[in-house]
Amino acid sequence: MLHGVYINNIAGFLPGNPIDNQQMEDYLGKIGDRPSKVKHRILKSNGIQQRYYALDRQQNTTYQNSQMAALAVRDLMAKAALEPEAIDLLCAATSWPDLLIPGFASMVHGNLPELSPLEIVSTQGVCCAGVAALKYAASQVALGSKRGAIAVASELASRLFKHTQFTDQSAVQTGKSLPFDTEFLRWMLSDGAGACWLQNHPNPRGLSLKLEWIELISHANAYPVCMYAGARDATAQKSWLDYPTYGTAAAAGAINLRQNIRLLEDVVKLGVEGWLKLIETGRVQPDEIDWLLCHYSSDFFRSQIVTLLEKAGCLIPESKWFTNLYTKGNTGCAAIYLMLEELFHSGKLQPGQTIFCFVPESGRFTTAYLMLRVVAGHPPHCLPPGLQETDSPAVVLPLETPESVPARLWRQLTLVWLEFERQLRSVPLVRKLHRGGIHP
Repeated sequence: MLHGVYINNIAGFLPGNPIDNQQMEDYLGKIGDRPSKVKHRILKSNGIQQRYYALDRQQNTTYQNSQMAALAVRDLMAKAALEPEAIDLLCAATSWPDLLIPGFASMVHGNLPELSPLEIVSTQGVCCAGVAALKYAASQVALGSKRGAIAVASELASRLFKHTQFTDQSAVQTGKSLPFDTEFLRWMLSDGAGACWLQNHPNPRGLSLKLEWIELISHANAYPVCMYAGARDATAQKSWLDYPTYGTAAAAGAINLRQNIRLLEDVVKLGVEGWLKLIETGRVQPDEIDWLLCHYSSDFFRSQIVTLLEKAGCLIPESKWFTNLYTKGNTGCAAIYLMLEELFHSGKLQPGQTIFCFVPESGRFTTAYLMLRVVAGHPPHCLPPGLQETDSPAVVLPLETPESVPARLWRQLTLVWLEFERQLRSVPLVRKLHRGGIHP
């Protein structure tokens, strides 16, 4: 029998002190001893005012990625007063682990000697990797296979962008600027970690977040890679391992983290399309959402999301949006954890409120959605009448409420158009055009 799943505490770890926009090149360094020509334009667009780096001013790493994840877990254990034997499962997510082998979760567990032997799972990707870790942990608790599970997500992007990483690349050696697909990310990403504690019952005191459902959807079958590392270009046909030596791969820029910014608008459209489908099936009722946590990487994309939802007639008022992008930076797969952590401990949540989370991933077009409900604490053996620990985490679909014909029509027309654009890209001829054109 399935159990309900509750997030009973959330913790985070941010390395060092906040770094403002004027200090960024003091930590990352100047490529070719020249200040960036595009930094100010990118920062103006993304709106980020400060972030955190696990680097010092000499570009030395101050924390390993697995160490940051372990520190978030340790903070979680302190906040939730957890004994090591209460933890049955550790799920750890990142985009770029410290080591190629072993898995990231192994390294995190190795940094936590106080834990017992337990099951571990590593999830790797880009922004949705953290949601994948949370979903695996939740499914094991729901099945009754595990009593308590920790999901942790951590990112250490800064060391990918320190100036010494680019010194031997041919473009830099000839006095040229860094390719924009790499330079862009240099001013977008930062470091941090977050961790969630999951059980099959709510806290005896205080608040918990009941996990109603999680959706993860990949569109990689129809779209090329957008954010990638390990290849020189977005065709991804030549891996960094296919070069004669690691050095030649690095000199060719094949290890750079890159993003094809021309595809980012499609990432937003796909995310909103999935959102509208959830509304159509009744799983999301915009009027009943109290908090929207949307992981957009830049303030620029927030305006695009707002525009699409306005056209569809189902915009959630921006007064209900919660983000810490501007003060904590874009921490990739850890971002949704750090948003939830700040909101959970803010004192703003009230029992009965709903939290809808939206996480688009540009890696190769994946989107994730989460629905959470705030519940008041009560002892595990003193649950409200009619609710038992073994109850299924049922998703109660709201009764359909009267809706004006124009509102529904606008939403359905927007959904039809977004679906048409996506399906059009799946046509072989159109896909070839998008991936570099047709050559005689």
